[in-house]
Amino acid sequence: MPAIQLTPSQRKEHRAAAHHLDPVVLVGGDGLTPAVTKEINNALNAHGLIKVRVFSDDRAAREAMFAQLSHELDAAPIQHIGKLLVLWRPMPEKTKAERDDRMAGPKIVKILKFSKSGNHRPQIKKVKVLGNERVTAGGEVKRARKRTTSIKKTTA
Repeated sequence: MPAIQLTPSQRKEHRAAAHHLDPVVLVGGDGLTPAVTKEINNALNAHGLIKVRVFSDDRAAREAMFAQLSHELDAAPIQHIGKLLVLWRPMPEKTKAERDDRMAGPKIVKILKFSKSGNHRPQIKKVKVLGNERVTAGGEVKRARKRTTSIKKTTA
């Protein structure tokens, strides 16, 4: 898989975004092992833009590692400065499973009770209302009834 090609302005934006990031993956003395490559791939899937710190003093080896990572993981090489490598890959879309049986969750509702004389402040009462409950006009919490639908609508 070839590396992603970016324009200089896109690369500049990613460099600016990566400035405050800390290295996510550290490459030790063993170099670029399959486990390290897999960890970098997982970090790219999770974050999109990552920094990798390489503890090697050989600049040529770091440049080769940078090129190999960008080629193998289909990532864009953003920056190689010192012992830090910055890689970017667009994050994959996360699929969210919708549940059909899901009901409404609990809500916190404020109920105001005004004084009968009007001279005092209204009393504020916070009530937790569950998904199958409703608040009446008088401020009471009652269990909601199933709404009945028309027989004409169900048969049509």
